[in-house]
Amino acid sequence: MAKESILKVGSNEMELVDFRIFKKEENGVYEGIYGVNVAKVREIIKIPNLTELPGVPDYIEGIFDLRGIVIPVVNLAKWMNIKEPDDGSIKPRIIITEFSDILIGFVVHEAKRIRRISWKDIEPASFVAGMGSLDKSQITGVTRIENDDVLLILDLESVVQALGIYQPKMDINDDQILKVEGTALILDDSMTARKLVSDALKKMGMRVVEAKDGMEGMQRLNELYATYGDRLTDEVKIIISDVEMPQMDGFHFAANVKEDARFKNIPIVFNSSISDHFSEIRGKEAGGEAYLTKFDAGIFYKEVSKVIKSHVKTAQ
Repeated sequence: MAKESILKVGSNEMELVDFRIFKKEENGVYEGIYGVNVAKVREIIKIPNLTELPGVPDYIEGIFDLRGIVIPVVNLAKWMNIKEPDDGSIKPRIIITEFSDILIGFVVHEAKRIRRISWKDIEPASFVAGMGSLDKSQITGVTRIENDDVLLILDLESVVQALGIYQPKMDINDDQILKVEGTALILDDSMTARKLVSDALKKMGMRVVEAKDGMEGMQRLNELYATYGDRLTDEVKIIISDVEMPQMDGFHFAANVKEDARFKNIPIVFNSSISDHFSEIRGKEAGGEAYLTKFDAGIFYKEVSKVIKSHVKTAQ
C-alpha cells in the first residue's frame, strides 16, 4: 500500500454528530453540548409513534419498528436526571446508533451539525460535574469548540452497559484457549475494556502491557524495544487496539507502527464497539490483521489465536 494511503487512513481525525441536551434551571436554560462518533450513527429521525413497555424505567421511552428491526429508545435527559424545559423550545430527535452489532435510539433535544475534530485536540475526561448520572467512564473525551464551549464526547457503549441493555459475551471453555508465552500490548481508553481484554490475554498465558491511547502505546513500544531490542518481534506476540482514543486514535497508531521498521511485523488486531463495515475496511488498510467488535470472548479467542499462530509461523 502506498504511504499516502496509509497516512490518509491514519489521519487522526474523527467526525462527530454534535447534539444538545437542555437543562431547565432557576435562572434559565443550560445548553449541554455532546457528541457521538458518526461511525456509530445509523441515522437521525423525528420521534415516531412509540410502543410503551410496562415495568421499565421512565427513561426507556418505548420501542418502534424501523424497517423490520425493533429498536429500544432511551431518553438521555431523563437518564441523566436532567429537568427538561417545558416551554416548547426543544426540537427532539432520535439518534439511531449502531455499535457492538446492536441498534438503539437515543432521544436528544437537538441534532446540531457534523463536526470534524482531530483526536489530538481531544482530552481525556479528568472530571465530569453536573451531568446527573454521567461519570467520566461514560465520556470518551472533551474538546473545545467555538466560543470556548466544551463538547463532551459520549461513550454510548458504556451508557448502554450501565442501562443493562448490552453486556459482553464472556462464555468460553478453558480447553478452547490457546496457551501462548510472550507479551501483548493493549490500547484502550476505557479501564473496563482494558480489563476485559487483559483478563482474556492473561488466560492465554501472556504478560500484558497497557496503554490508554495511541501516543502512550508508542511510548510502551519504545520501552519494550529498549528492553528486548531486535528480539522485540519474538517477544511481543500481538497488539490489541481500540479505535476511538484521545490524543491518537487506533488507526493513526497502527499507521505509525507499520511505518517503523522496529515494530512493523507485530500483528495488530482492532477491538472496537464501532461495528460498521467501513471501519473494518479502514482497519485493514491501516495494517490490522483483524477487526473485532467488542466483546464476544469466543470470537476474540478464535481470531486472536489465529493471528498469533500466523505471526509465529511467519517469524520461524
